[in-house]
Formats: sequence, C-alpha cells, structure tokens
Amino acid sequence: MSQITLTNIVKKYGDGFPAVNDVSIDIKDGEFVILVGPSGCGKSTLLRMVVGLEDITSGDLEIDGKRVNDLAPRDRNLAMVFQNYALYPHLSVFENIAFPLRLDKGKHSDEEIRSKVNKASDVLELNEHLERKPGNLSGGQRQRVAMGRAIVRDADAFLFDEPLSNLDAKLRGQMRTEIARMQRRMGITTIYVTHDQTEAMTLGDRVAVLKKGVLQQIASPRELYEQPVNLFVAGFIGSPPMNFLPARVEGNTLHLPFVDVQVDQSIVDRLKGDMAVVGIRPEYLKDASLGDSMAGNAVRFTATVDQTEWLGNEQYAYIPYETDPSVQAKLDELDRELDGEGMRTQMIVNLDARSRVREGDEAELVFDPALMHVFDPETSECLTRNEEEASRIAQQSEDDRKRALERAKERDAREDAAAKN
Repeated sequence: MSQITLTNIVKKYGDGFPAVNDVSIDIKDGEFVILVGPSGCGKSTLLRMVVGLEDITSGDLEIDGKRVNDLAPRDRNLAMVFQNYALYPHLSVFENIAFPLRLDKGKHSDEEIRSKVNKASDVLELNEHLERKPGNLSGGQRQRVAMGRAIVRDADAFLFDEPLSNLDAKLRGQMRTEIARMQRRMGITTIYVTHDQTEAMTLGDRVAVLKKGVLQQIASPRELYEQPVNLFVAGFIGSPPMNFLPARVEGNTLHLPFVDVQVDQSIVDRLKGDMAVVGIRPEYLKDASLGDSMAGNAVRFTATVDQTEWLGNEQYAYIPYETDPSVQAKLDELDRELDGEGMRTQMIVNLDARSRVREGDEAELVFDPALMHVFDPETSECLTRNEEEASRIAQQSEDDRKRALERAKERDAREDAAAKN
C-alpha cells in the first residue's frame, strides 16, 4: 500500500495546450479515489502520468514521499488495468495472470507463481477458468483476469482506466461490486478513471471532478451531491441531473418559472447581478396530493406535466418552462461542458411510484427551499454551500472508510485462521 501525492501537476503537449492544468490531489494509503469528468477533461492523461506512460510537464508526483517524476513505469511498482483488458490470446488464464511474475526471470519459483496465481483466482472466482483462453471468456471474466494480473504483482497501488466501459449494463453493475469488494479486502490504494458518474458515486471514497484539465472539486460522493462548489459539479453529479432554473431577484425573493421563493439576504448580497440560477434535485420535488410530510416552510405550486415515465419503483415527470434569455447563454454553455445535446428546457420531477400524475395533468408539487442550491450565473459559484456541513460530511466519510478497511482486515484474519485449522 502507498500514499500518492500530486502537487501542481501540469501536462502540456506540443501546441502548448494544458491537457491537465495545476492539479493537486493527496491520496491516502488504502484510499479509493475516482477521477471523473466528461470526455477530454484530462482524467486519463492524469492517470497515465501517475503510472509513467505520460511525461509530467511540471509539478511533483510522489509515492510514499519519494519523487517519481523521472522513474520509468516498471520502477514505480504500480499495477494498471486497461479498458481493453490487454490479455494475450494465446495464453491460458493462468499464464495471463502469471505473466508479470515470469517477466522477473529467476525472481519467483514455479511454486511461488502458482501460489500467487491461485490466491488471486480465489479472490476473483476464476479457479474453474484457469486453463481456458481469453477468447472463450465473457467480458466480465476477461476483466477479472486483467485484475488478477494486477493483484499478483504485489503493487503499491492499482490504477484503473475505464475498465468497465466495454461491458453491458448488468455486467458493469456486477463488476463494480467485485472491484469494491476486492479493494476493501486488499486495502490497496486505488485510482480509478471513469466518465460514468454512477461508477464514481458507488465506488469512490473520494471523487475528483475534472473540467478541461482543471480540478473542480474533490470530495466524498455525498459531499459532491449535497454540497457542490459550482454549477459544473452540481450538474455532473446526479442521475437524473439537477434541475437548473432561472430566477430573477427582487429584494430577497427569487422569481422562478413556477413559483416565488424567499432566501436569506446574505445570499442575495453575494450575487453579481439581478439574476440567479436555482438548482433543485428531481427527488426533492414531491407530489403534494400524496400528503407526504414536508418542512413547515415548504413551497407549493402547480405546473402542467408534459410527459411521464413510470419505472415501477419511481416515476419521472417532465415539465417544460421558458427560460430567461439573460441566463440561457450560461445554461447552454454548461450543457455543452456536460456533453449535453442541447435538449429543451424542462424540469424533471422524481415522483413516488404511488403518484397518479400523468401527461397533461395540472400537478400540485411541493419542495423544501432549504434543499435548493443558488448559483451566481456569472461566477458559477454555489452561494448556498455550507462549509461546516461539508466538513462534517468529509469527516464522516473518512471515518466510514477506516471502519470498512478494519472490517476487511478482521474478516481476512478470521478466514486465514479458519484455513489453518
């Protein structure tokens, strides 16, 4: 295991364009960190700089306090798992896993190699496939073989570059669970690149959100979701995404497309102009007719539903609205940054499956204003971010991580003791 520290890391190519621009991240021993962002944000480039496949233009990369900028990949003792598996089709599963050990000629005996391969195959449930060739395996099995090859190296850290992007949705879900279980069981420092925010939210102890090579925020999934620092992070994290509604400011009143909401004067004082962008998560909007309890200051309004989608356990309602031209340019820019397709402006409401709201209905909706976010359209800053609450979430997440690692160690100790008996 190891601690990896990135300090002011920059990567510029021949044309001077900074693919990665002044990124600093401190990855703790045994931590699972996700690098996430839309295509072209620099996440894979950053990962390749850590492993040594890309040169670092400026900044420092340290592993356990030792600067490794100039070390070759083989001297960094990091194991990388690629998107395309990178398996040898003519070798058996056993030999594919054993391959990095055999490269160190004379360092490992045949007995040591067999022991290491068998231990890795136990962890990944590959024992019955050891004599098969990669071409006869499913995509998920091949990815596990690639992970097995990383495990036997006794590396200081695992690096994953979009390892599940070639799998179908069901297999991705299964492999997410396996990767999370393996990382906790081994307690190994892990950096994982993905463009899929579901993977980021379910796997990471902390998630680093990148935009055009610049680190926007690194925090636990819960902190990113509940206390984003800006419009980009708020829009990238969450599925369905956060609703961004234009709001005209008069005094301490925000005039939204459907309703007026009172906010604290301190928020209004920080706005650069007379417009704001209000963010509301789809699940924070409720069907008032169901009678679910809400805070005393809950806001009610009616809106005409354009379309609904019933999914069994939940239901989505889509409500179009006219946006204000003064913030439309900002929202269009954000949509492009998030790889959006310029869809029409509409609010998404995540209704309870019990709701009887259907297309064309005039729905009565309710939400708690304390849960909404207010952004300055000029700076993109989240004006309602609560630093004290963000710190509390961060500490709670770190405590949870440490407890999970301790439980994994205790479980391994019990299994080892049982095996000896």
